[in-house]
Amino acid sequence: MPSDSASPSAQSGAPTAVPTGTPADTFTHRFIPAFGKRVHRLGFASDFGIDENGVRAAFAAGINYMFCPAGAKPVLINPLKEALRQNRDHFVVATGTTLGFLGGSIRRAAARMQRRLGTDYLDLFKLHWLGRISAWTDSTVAALIELKQSGQARAIGVSIHDRPRAGRLAADSPLDALMIRYNASHPGAERDIFPHCQNRRPAIIAYTATDWRKLLRAPAGWTGPVPTAGDCYRFCLSSPHVDLVLCGSASERELTENLRALEKGPLTPEEMQWMRDFGKVVYGKGIINQK
Repeated sequence: MPSDSASPSAQSGAPTAVPTGTPADTFTHRFIPAFGKRVHRLGFASDFGIDENGVRAAFAAGINYMFCPAGAKPVLINPLKEALRQNRDHFVVATGTTLGFLGGSIRRAAARMQRRLGTDYLDLFKLHWLGRISAWTDSTVAALIELKQSGQARAIGVSIHDRPRAGRLAADSPLDALMIRYNASHPGAERDIFPHCQNRRPAIIAYTATDWRKLLRAPAGWTGPVPTAGDCYRFCLSSPHVDLVLCGSASERELTENLRALEKGPLTPEEMQWMRDFGKVVYGKGIINQK
C-alpha cells in the first residue's frame, strides 16, 4: 500500500494559468487552477429534494460546479446532460466512486458517468470518503493517475474526514482537490489542513456547511440569533483557503435564498465571532476540544 505522499513523478501538474481576459476573482466567483475554469463558489448538490426546475434555475443563476455522484438521479442527470451539450466548457462536473477499493472499479465508474452524461471528459473524479468506502492503494492511486493522464478526468481528488491525513495529502500527493468537512462547529481544517495547502494549492471543496442542519436550530440554552443556511455558506467562503462550498437546497426557493445571502459578501468580524461562538455551543465542547 502506498504512503499518503507520492513521488515527484506522480505529482499533479503545474497549476493552470489564468487565461487572459478572465474576470477578477470575487466573493462569489473564483478561477480554480485545478479545473482551469472560473467557478461559482456555491457548488450544487441535488440529493436534498430539489426538482428539475430547481436544477435549471441553478444553471440560470450561473452555478456551474455540479456534484454528480455515481447514484445521481434523473432529476440532475437529464438537465445536466442537456446543459453540457450546449456549453460543456462552462461546467465543472465532479463525480466519483460508490466504492473505491479496486482500480478496475474506479475506471468503470468514470466511464459509466461519461456515458450517462454524454461527455468525453469529467472535470473532477474523486475517491469518496477515503478510509471508509475507498482506499489509498497502489491500484486505486494508479487508476486515478491513469484517468488524468488519459484525459478522462481533468483533475483527481478525494473526499475525506480524516483531517491529519488530508493535510498530508494536501502537502504531498498527486491529488488536485480535497473535499472536506468544514463548518462553524467543525473548524479543525484551519489547523490540520489549510496550513499544508500553501505549496501545491489543491482545490478545497467544503461540504456539510450546516453540519447536517444542526447549525440551523438553537441548541439548549442558546438565546441569541440562529444562523441561516446562507450564513453557514458565507462562513465557509470567508476562508481564503476554501474555493467553493457545496449547497444542498431542498427547493428552488431555498436555492434563491442561499444565492441572495452570498450577495452580502464575507462575514464581518462580528458575524464571524458569532458563528464561531454558536458552533462551539452546537458542538457541545470548548474551543480546546472542538473539532
